This record gives sequence, C-alpha cells and structure tokens, in this order.
Amino acid sequence: MSPLPSSRAALVQPFIVMDMFREANALADVGHDVVHMSAGQPAGGPPQKVVEAARGALKGSYMGYTNSMGLPVLRETIAQHYQRAYGVELDPGRVVVTTGSSGAFVLGFLACFDSGDKVGLTVPGYPAYANILSALGIEIAGIEVNSRNRWAPTAEQISSACENGVSGLLLASPANPTGTMVTPDNLAAIARACADKKIWFISDEIYHGLNYEMPQASALSTNADAIIINSFSKYYCMTGWRIGWMIVPEHLVRPVECLAQSLFISPPTLSQYAAVAAFDATEELEQRKAEYRENRDYLLRELPGLGLGNLSPADGAFYLYADVASLTNDSFVFAQTMLREAHVAVSPGADFDKDRGSRYLRLSFAGSMEHMEKAVERLARWLPKAG
Repeated sequence: MSPLPSSRAALVQPFIVMDMFREANALADVGHDVVHMSAGQPAGGPPQKVVEAARGALKGSYMGYTNSMGLPVLRETIAQHYQRAYGVELDPGRVVVTTGSSGAFVLGFLACFDSGDKVGLTVPGYPAYANILSALGIEIAGIEVNSRNRWAPTAEQISSACENGVSGLLLASPANPTGTMVTPDNLAAIARACADKKIWFISDEIYHGLNYEMPQASALSTNADAIIINSFSKYYCMTGWRIGWMIVPEHLVRPVECLAQSLFISPPTLSQYAAVAAFDATEELEQRKAEYRENRDYLLRELPGLGLGNLSPADGAFYLYADVASLTNDSFVFAQTMLREAHVAVSPGADFDKDRGSRYLRLSFAGSMEHMEKAVERLARWLPKAG
C-alpha cells in the first residue's frame, strides 16, 4: 500500500479558478475558441519597456542568484514608488522582493503566526489565503461581507474580529472576487484598530493602480507595522514573471530574510531586472486601465439583461461578482457547463465562499473589448438553453 498524503495536504482545497483555467486551456489546445474570463490574467502581456529591459538584461547582466531579499536597485525603486504614490518615506531595507505575491503571503504568514493562531479574513475572498493558512495549521475567522454593505466589512465587524482572539487581520482593497474598495478613511481606521489591539494587519494591495472612481490609499500611511503585499502581476501585467514584493516592519526584516533564504533562495533574477522598468511604463499601463474600465462598464450594462444581476460595484481590480441564483443553485456545475457548451470560461463563487458561493460567478474583464462582446453574444445564445 502506498504512503498517504499528509493530513496537512488533505486540508488544502483545490483552487477552482486554476482548475477552470486548466480546463479552458485544454479546450483551446484542441482548437476551440475559448473566451477566458476565469483567471485574473491581463490580456495584453507585459509593457514594452519591461520586455526591452528583459532583453537588455539577457545580453550581459548577471543571471545567478540575487540576495534573498532581492536586487538592491529594485528594492530602492519600490521604496521610491511609495514616496511618489502615497507620500510615504520608506527605507528600502524594509522591502522584500518575492516570488509573486504568493511567496509574500507564505513568508508573511510564517513570520507572523504560529500554528493554532487565528486570522480574520473577509468572505468571499481570495481562496489561496485560506488554503495557505490551512496548510500552515493557522485557523481562519471568517468575516462575512455582502451586497448590502457593498461587499466591504463594516467597522462593527472589524471591531468584533479584533476582540475575538484573532492574531491578525488580512484585508484586500480592491478585493477579489468583488472588486470592492474600502475608502481611505475606513482603511486608516482599520489599520489603526489593529495597531491599537496589537495584532498584525496584512494589507493585500496587489490590485493597487486598478482603481476607477474611488481614491486608493496604502495601510502603510497609517500603521507603520502593517505588512503590505503587492505584485507586478495585475496593474503591471506580469503574471507569468512571478515577481512581487512585501513591506515589513524593521523588526520583521531578519526573520523574513531567514525564511526566504531557505524557502525560495532568491526571486527570479531576470524578472527583477524587468520589474525595475515597470515603474517607467505608466503611460502604457494607464491605457490598459482605461480599457478595463470600458470593459467593466460594458458588462455592467449588458449582463443584467442576460440574468446575471446584482453585480458587485467593481470599484477596482478587474472582476465582477454576479448573482446567478435565478439561473442555478450550483454555480460550479453551471460554470463547467458554460465552458463546455458556450466556450466561455468563468469562475464559480464556491471558490471564494464555501457557504454562499453556489449562487455566484466571478467574471474577469481583463481581456479585450472584443472578448467581452464575444462573451455576451455567446451567453445571450446559451443562457436560454441552459435555463
């Protein structure tokens, strides 16, 4: 009899978004024209300046291991970004370059929490948070958000979580899967509450830059001990380069460095050289953002007429969270059937909310307008048959 997987591994649920992404790619590989709206994948590829920087680096730059915390020039560039974008003076020594934001979450959770600790998470939320925490033996305290409060936590919910024995709170703004943002004032209040309660505040800011009407703020402006997670994947369109960063307080720098040395050795070297140039590609990236806004507005107009109603406001990021209770009571089966029959790939809500997600779908509008129009056309034909 073969050995069994660890009990730790058995606790980790599948990341359904990536399962759907795999199935959509399998259909595309055999010749089907699939509209990809499942993964948070910017369609345009990296900015031209990033590509040029990578080509230049390949011609002669050092390509071995870097320091575990990242190339000094990239850490300095990220620190300068916080001064420009948020008015925050930041010591580059507090910047940790990571293997995507995923690497940052692993490092952050290991550095801050012990097995058996409890961390507050909003629900619905990014499924990998819970999966990583579960793998590390850390408990989850769910904070349910809903459409009545624009899918954002209330002050009362945050206060209750802080008083309910949590060791930390993780909050994303803009959020995944809803795109909802908390206002700068509310973010500051949450950050201060965590500081007052002496619990860790982890601010997921990987969709920063992708805000449409509401202004954005960093938790670092209010709570100097906040842990900031960010990435070059979303606004900077570098998903496959697997490069991100985190900001940690001074007393956490060395523990995080020791963890990074053993877990990851160093971030991808070529990706680091390319990432330095990403901060000079604002003009191209802002044009991409304008295209996302047009996609969002188009879907907000068209989807309710197809039965995909009660849509999240999508203040930022590039997702809509759609209530499909009038169409199905099992969004997982519904999404699989949609992919197989209409060749439109979306993500079932069960990935983001185990209890209520069966009535929701998440749709990414990070593709082209042509893809958005094609998806609406296909769904208009398919949905009457599905019903």
